[in-house]
Amino acid sequence: MTANTTPPWHEEIAAMRKDEPFDPLRLCIYATVALLGWLAGPFALLVFAAFGLAAYIRARRAGLLRSKCYLRDTRLVIGYLAALAIAAIVGIVLFFTDTTLLDVFRS
Repeated sequence: MTANTTPPWHEEIAAMRKDEPFDPLRLCIYATVALLGWLAGPFALLVFAAFGLAAYIRARRAGLLRSKCYLRDTRLVIGYLAALAIAAIVGIVLFFTDTTLLDVFRS
């Protein structure tokens, strides 16, 4: 094989990648890391969850049914990311109203 030729399996791998829809696994991971960093603020959680949610919805519409994310089923991943976004919104509202969850449940 010379330096200018590609290996025979290179074209097969490239063709497999083109047939598969994009799996936005990294965005799911980023949303999880942001969740763990909740104390740093819910703003990062909202940003990563929103980007991940948009990307997974787009990927599902393109045909991705199984993700490399731990939850596997893209419907579960979308639900998880939506729940994270809702939790972030609640956290932001509580932050700006200077309220705690205990105050909310006592009312």
